[in-house]
Amino acid sequence: MSKTLFKDRNLMGLIGDEDTVTGLLLTGMGDIDAKQRANFLVVDKKTEVDDIKAKFTELTKSRNDIGIVLINQWVADLIRSEVDAYKAIFPTILEIPSKDHPYDPSKDSVIKTIQKMFDD
Repeated sequence: MSKTLFKDRNLMGLIGDEDTVTGLLLTGMGDIDAKQRANFLVVDKKTEVDDIKAKFTELTKSRNDIGIVLINQWVADLIRSEVDAYKAIFPTILEIPSKDHPYDPSKDSVIKTIQKMFDD
């Protein structure tokens, strides 16, 4: 694997509910790049699905500094077709639980991919 695939990917992206985003921003993971793009999106009931899709696309295709994208699983469910269609190695997509929505491994795209590898 070429080092150029990941050499500048030193940030994490985050799409999630207010509690998750706030907690991780308090750890210092927040960043705004030179183009004034934040590496996170707070999602609530009023957030449009198109806005979530746009941020997902930005973090996975437009930003070469993102190595991992954390996304609350319930948010990933809102854009499930995009999450499941994403096959690139970098950035890696990790679905995480939130306070109000428990984690369901049967929905996780990474778990599904791993299961397919062992089923073949």
